[in-house]
Amino acid sequence: MSDEFDVVLPPRLSIVIPAPADPAAMEETLVSVLENRPDDCEIVVALGCDYADPWNISEEVRFVQAPTGSGLVSCTNLGVAASEGQIVHVLAAGWRATDGWADAAVDRFDDESVAAVVPLGVAADDRDRIVSAGVRTATGGRRIDVAADPHWRRARVSTGLPAAAAVPMGPVLEAGFWRAEVFEMAGRGFTTSCGEPLADADMAVTLSRSGRTVALETGSVVIAAALSVTRSRPFAAGLHAERLFWRSLAGQSVVPAAVCHLYEIVRHAVTRAPLGTVPMLAGRLVALLQFGGYLPRYMQLRGLVAEAAERARGEADDAGRTIRIDEPHAAVGRPRRRTAAPLRKSA
Repeated sequence: MSDEFDVVLPPRLSIVIPAPADPAAMEETLVSVLENRPDDCEIVVALGCDYADPWNISEEVRFVQAPTGSGLVSCTNLGVAASEGQIVHVLAAGWRATDGWADAAVDRFDDESVAAVVPLGVAADDRDRIVSAGVRTATGGRRIDVAADPHWRRARVSTGLPAAAAVPMGPVLEAGFWRAEVFEMAGRGFTTSCGEPLADADMAVTLSRSGRTVALETGSVVIAAALSVTRSRPFAAGLHAERLFWRSLAGQSVVPAAVCHLYEIVRHAVTRAPLGTVPMLAGRLVALLQFGGYLPRYMQLRGLVAEAAERARGEADDAGRTIRIDEPHAAVGRPRRRTAAPLRKSA
């Protein structure tokens, strides 16, 4: 039969390496991926800088070019849009794959309810030190790095199992496994409205409102890039943090969220004192004045909440109609005999 009728199926896994500015860091990540490459996958490198491909590996790796100066979020979204796999793994330039790092994570997607899987990120100089385990968001709108959360660390020390602590709401932007349909559900992938430091927290809110499962896979380990100590400028930090709160409001009780948000503003002001407090508050004020722009996001999250509730009702109805033959049931009673009515004498 002619080969023209052969159907080429998309790969199960797409590995996306966003590289905004550092070709050397990208090559370090790419080498680690190629050395430990899993079966049935494609590799997509989203470049925000010039790269001449001196190793001539374009047959093994697909390069897509973002506009010059694109940041991590833009490069990630471009790479995800160019990918074809059912599962998308984002591994930012500077992070490194390890032997078999993708196998356990990909297996988690056999469960249809799993929308994302969080790998463990370890330090390059100490592989026993976990520096990344996903993100959470507080009610007041603050991004919480799970691995840096004292509650998570105490639970890990006491139980020896990171998963025993607070389960992350989503992977960090730099390293995570995603079901491809999640990015369609989110609209345009990761948002740029909250800046790079909070883009993953915004996506974590999307996952949370959708009612999908996020799994922390301790068998999937990546080596994290050296953490940058550079903080966002106070104005940008306030602007993005305030946007994150308003973009995550749907699906929460308004009064408790407002109280927690007020506390978060005070906490943020203290951490930026003395010189950064006023610019930070100015950034929050500007974001507050953009209130009308959050309506589409509010409607999107409300729709996800409604879909999750409908899905939960459908699952409950299905469970109620299902009869398990491998479980004990109530004993069947003896048949009742209908007592015959007494005969009446005819007139």
